Amino acid sequence: MQHSISRRHIGKSIAALSAASVIGFGTQAFAQAVPKEVRIGWQKGSAIQVLARKQQVIEQRLKTLGIDSVKWVEFQFGPPMLEALGAGAIDLGSVGDTPPIFAQAGGSNLVYAAATPSAQHAVLVPKHSPIKTVADLKGKKVAFGKGSSAQNVTVKALAVAGLTIKDIEPTYLSPADATAAFNGGNIDAWTVWDPYYAIAETRYDARVIADTSDKRLTSSSYYIAHRDFATKYPAVLSTVLDEIRKATITAGKNRGELAALAAEATGIDVKAWQMAFNRAEFTLGPVTDAHIAQQQQLADTFLALGIIPKKINVADIVWRAPAN
Repeated sequence: MQHSISRRHIGKSIAALSAASVIGFGTQAFAQAVPKEVRIGWQKGSAIQVLARKQQVIEQRLKTLGIDSVKWVEFQFGPPMLEALGAGAIDLGSVGDTPPIFAQAGGSNLVYAAATPSAQHAVLVPKHSPIKTVADLKGKKVAFGKGSSAQNVTVKALAVAGLTIKDIEPTYLSPADATAAFNGGNIDAWTVWDPYYAIAETRYDARVIADTSDKRLTSSSYYIAHRDFATKYPAVLSTVLDEIRKATITAGKNRGELAALAAEATGIDVKAWQMAFNRAEFTLGPVTDAHIAQQQQLADTFLALGIIPKKINVADIVWRAPAN
């Protein structure tokens, strides 16, 4: 019963946020063609998406535009999601800072649609590991998702310690595979984001040697849309982003209730969710010049390291919501 009350409370809180307060994501006043279905990529690690999906707030809002179907397609992490997005299998998804860099370098027809603070990340080692600092990772096996935000955090953490990605043995693993490798002693360290970071702390006694509370390692996450979808249906995209923005604000004001809902929806222990939410930021807005500069610096760093094959201009793929 407590969870039902929480769901109603959060749902009412979201509804109470007027569309008039939208910052950059207002729906358009003019008539516009709409798709038959909106397809959204989501991850269980994204509590805002879990909440929006459970509350059906996007579905309810899109019905006012004449759209009766929203399809939620689950992915474990960002790179596979952007592959699907680039192939036109989904219309919108949320990923960390790194997948869009690889996607743009690979020629995917995508655009940055909105920005939000990244989930907290950490470089983890087993509790009794002799590794004490990031500098100790030289020559060691470090796991992270290839093309994921964890790869960027790894690169930044190494740079702070005077190392580069060439000084370690990168081991490209999804969160599920990295969990098994970490617990099996097959890797020396693991870089990952919340809630996997919190799970590793609470369930596996992982020890943190660097995390994104260090502002030198922080970055943003992004809602990425297929360019054709954003171009043809700007009012629909603005509407979806507006509902996600409202869910994000409400979630930040109801972290305990959100943790219970996320645990119920995902099967991940509520303690891990609480830990993740206590250190999270809950905002969503348009992509700013600061975001573009941050992404451009990341792209240039990856080019210098030979991680991406060519120079890209991040500003070329930033979408702007049309004025009302």
